[in-house]
Amino acid sequence: MSIIDIDSLSYKYPNATTKALDNIDFKLTEPGFTAIMGPTGAGKTTFSLTLNGLIPQFYEGTMEGSVHVLGIDTKRYRIQRLVQHVGLVMQDPESQVFGMNVLADVMFGPANLGLSYDEVMARARRALNLVGLVGFDKRPPSDLSGGEKQRLAVASVLAMHPEILVLDEPTSELDPVGREEVYQAVDRLREDGNVTILAIEHSPDEVVSRAENLVVFSEGKMAYVGTPKDIFRNAPQAHDLGIRTPEPAELGWKLYEAGIIEQQQIPLTVDEAFELISPWIIERKDRLAKCDTKPCRCDAEGEKEVILSVQDLSHSYSDEIHALRGVSLDVHKGEFIALVGQNGAGKTTLAKHFNGLLRPTKGRVIVDGKDAAGQAIYDLAKVVGYVFQNPDHQIFSATVWEEAAYGLKVQGITGEKAKERVANVLELVGLSDLLELNPFTLSKGDRQKLAVASILAIEPQVLVIDEPTTGLDARGAEGMMTLIDHLNKLGHTVIIITHDMKLVAEYATRVIAMSRGKVIADCTPAELFSNEAVMENARVKPTSIARLFSRLQELADIPMLITVEDAADFFIELLKS
Repeated sequence: MSIIDIDSLSYKYPNATTKALDNIDFKLTEPGFTAIMGPTGAGKTTFSLTLNGLIPQFYEGTMEGSVHVLGIDTKRYRIQRLVQHVGLVMQDPESQVFGMNVLADVMFGPANLGLSYDEVMARARRALNLVGLVGFDKRPPSDLSGGEKQRLAVASVLAMHPEILVLDEPTSELDPVGREEVYQAVDRLREDGNVTILAIEHSPDEVVSRAENLVVFSEGKMAYVGTPKDIFRNAPQAHDLGIRTPEPAELGWKLYEAGIIEQQQIPLTVDEAFELISPWIIERKDRLAKCDTKPCRCDAEGEKEVILSVQDLSHSYSDEIHALRGVSLDVHKGEFIALVGQNGAGKTTLAKHFNGLLRPTKGRVIVDGKDAAGQAIYDLAKVVGYVFQNPDHQIFSATVWEEAAYGLKVQGITGEKAKERVANVLELVGLSDLLELNPFTLSKGDRQKLAVASILAIEPQVLVIDEPTTGLDARGAEGMMTLIDHLNKLGHTVIIITHDMKLVAEYATRVIAMSRGKVIADCTPAELFSNEAVMENARVKPTSIARLFSRLQELADIPMLITVEDAADFFIELLKS
C-alpha cells in the first residue's frame, strides 16, 4: 500500500479562471522526508490541503481525480478521521492557534480523540518540550511572539501523533536556532517511528540537509520530481523554477562558470565546500597575505547626522514581562541597519518606539532632534515609517490606489500633489498596473510592496521594515530586497528586523544584536559572524559562506568573507593569479 497515491488531480478555486492544481500524478511508497518548493502561487499550499481532505470537503471549488493517503480516499472519509493520520501545520500560525493558553491549545487535538487525561497531558508535555516551549503553559497565545506562535502550532499538530506530517513553511518566522530546534524535533519524530514528512520550504539549506526527495511546483504542475542534489547543482534550472540553491552551490556554480571545477564537483554543503577548497588554500598558504578580518563600515558614524537616538530605554508590558532593559544607541542618516536576535529578544518592541507605536517605561527616544514623548504618532510617522511583519495588519482599503494614498489623506495632502506621489511610489514598487485591484487579491509579496508604498508616499526619512522577506519565494524576496536597497541608495535610512542572515550579509552595513531586551553587539556583519559568543546569545547562525571562511581561516591568513559574490571573486583571483 502506498503512503500517498495521487491520480490525475486537478483543482480550481471558486471563480478562478485557471487551475491551482493541474493534472498531478504522484506516488510515495516509502517513509522519509519529501521537500516541496516553488514560487508563490505555484500550488504548494493547495496541494497540502488535499492531503487531509480540507480540499474538497472544507474549501469550495472543483476537484478532479483522486487522493489516497494510507489507502484512505480523502473524498469519501470525513476530515475528523483523516486528521488522525495526516497532521497539517499551516503557513500562518494564527489561523490554527486559538486556545486560552499554550497548554490548552496543545491539549485540544488529542483530547478530541477520546484519549485519557493522562495520555493527553503526556502528549502535550512531550510536544511542548520538542519545540522548546516548556514553561509557557499559562501564557495566552496573544502574548507570544510570531515565532513562538509558530512553534505552538507545530506542537499542537505533533501532539496528535500523525503518521504523515505536512509542514507549510513551519519555521518562516523563527530565529535560526529556533528553526533548527523545530527541525530537530521533526528529526526525533522520524527516529521514533515511521513518520512521513512533507515540508513546504523556501530554505534550500533545510532541504539539502534533510530531504531524500524534492518536488518543485510551477503553475499548478509538478515541474520537477527527483533528488535535491540534481536540481541544486544546476543554478539556471533552479532559477527558472523560482527556487534558491544553497550558498555553497551558488559559489560552486560561479566556480564552474569560471572553468575552475566540473559541474558534478559543485558542493551542496559547507563540509563539501571545505573539502573542495581547503587543498587550494593549503597549496597557496605561503602566497596568501594576511588580510584585515574586521572590515570597517562603509560610512564613519561620526560624520553623519543622528536621526534617531535611544537613551537608556526600558519597556515593560507587565510586571512580569520586561521587553527592553536600558537600551542606548544612535542611528545615523543613510545607514542600513539589521536588528537581529532570538524571538522575544525585544527587536520589534524597540523598533515600535521609533515612531511612537510604543512609549518608554523609562528612558527617552529622540526622533530628528525632538523627544518622541512630546509628539503624536501622526507627527512621528512623517519621519519614521513602519512596515509590519504581516502586511495584512496595516492594509484595509478597497483598492491598491486608495491604500497607497491613505497616509497622505490623513496628513491632509490631496489633489495633484497626492496623485503624483502615489503614482511615483506605486511605479517604484512595481504595482502601477494593479491600481484598481482589491489589495487582498494580491500575493503576499505584492501586499508587502503595497505596505511599503503606503509608507513611502508620506516620504519618511527612516524606513523600519519588520521581516521584509518572510513568506516570500526566491523571486519575491530578491525583488523586495532590491527595492529596499534602492531606497537606501536614494537616501532613506533603513532598519530591517530579520532572522535571515543572508540578508544581513548581503545588504546591512551595521548589525545590532539583541538578547533578552538588551543590545549585546553593535558591529558589522563580518564582526558578528566572527563572534561565536554573541551569535550564541543572540541565537543567530552565520551564513554558510561565513562558516566556510571561518574554517578556512584555521588553515591560512585569509579575510573573513561572508557573501557568495565576495567568496567567488576571492577564489577565482586566487586560482587564476
